[in-house]
Amino acid sequence: MSDYFLFDLDNTLYPRDCGLFDRVDALINDYLETVVGIPPERVDYLRRDYFARYGTTLSGLMRHHGVEPDHYLDYVHAVPVAEIIPPDPVINEALAALPGRKYIFSNASRRHCERVLAHLGIATHFEEIFDIIHFDYRPKPEPGVYRQVIGRVGGAGCKGVMVDDLVANLRPARAAGLKTILVDPAAGAAAGGRVNGDRNAPPVDAVAVSVHEVGGIVSRWRPRGWRF
Repeated sequence: MSDYFLFDLDNTLYPRDCGLFDRVDALINDYLETVVGIPPERVDYLRRDYFARYGTTLSGLMRHHGVEPDHYLDYVHAVPVAEIIPPDPVINEALAALPGRKYIFSNASRRHCERVLAHLGIATHFEEIFDIIHFDYRPKPEPGVYRQVIGRVGGAGCKGVMVDDLVANLRPARAAGLKTILVDPAAGAAAGGRVNGDRNAPPVDAVAVSVHEVGGIVSRWRPRGWRF
């Protein structure tokens, strides 16, 4: 059975410093203020609280404010993707070189994922998009969502790798037996892709400056018995 990769989308398949997610973040604040009617001075507190308790702001808004999730997702993802994300002529080659099936696993909507993948020209690399709607708006890092994804794409003897920009999203994947790669420019530059033996390193199997380094990290695992 083929091995597989689960890729996050935002701040993982494109550079964090391009500012796209900053624009999404601003629209989330605007939604809370103008649509939900939350006082501006309460927005930051509620967002932190909902994220800590439920994994996403949306989950908290659905539970406590009766927000219609599709309206929210369309609103906060209404950003000019092509104007913000820079061209990346290397990512196609990097993904093509990875020896396994590839999937998107994102807390964003499918529509947003498709727009980003189309802009980057990499949609054909991914067999499926597992977005937040796919799981009835239950987000990462809820463990049950990981079990569903792994059950869908994995199987007995099948090995998987998850690539994400948030440690919190990688913890359940690692607990489920997947190898984990954190995409974090600062941590990746400091660690050089390796975390073994570093007590200050994040609780993942490897760190990368960008998604382009995933193939090199996986190739270093091969001599240590990780089959690909």
